[in-house]
Amino acid sequence: MAIFNKIQIVIGFLSLLHAAYSAAQHRAYLRITEQEFSQLPIDIIFQAIASLIYIIYNILQVVGDFKEIRAAVDLQAKSWETLSNIPSFYTFNHRGKALSPVYEQPNPDAYDRPYTSESYLD
Repeated sequence: MAIFNKIQIVIGFLSLLHAAYSAAQHRAYLRITEQEFSQLPIDIIFQAIASLIYIIYNILQVVGDFKEIRAAVDLQAKSWETLSNIPSFYTFNHRGKALSPVYEQPNPDAYDRPYTSESYLD
């Protein structure tokens, strides 16, 4: 169905392009006949407006569902624990290692043992 709507968008743009060409051709005709321009013919205006509405409708069909503007709607399903969890801010590789001359790679086994006052002295 999306391919059908994309084809309809192309048709809408072609119709809008035709309306623009018709408007330019009408202006050229008025210059040749030395008539004063008052307004475009109603059929060109109608074609341009109908093409725009047609394009907008089909673009909305291709894009899909909208999200709520209110953030509270998306956040209602989340708990307080997950609200502060923002994985995009995690930094695992940063320049702090290069700035510290005594940097040592942490030992993953050290995380499993409980902390005591003796472990701080190691």
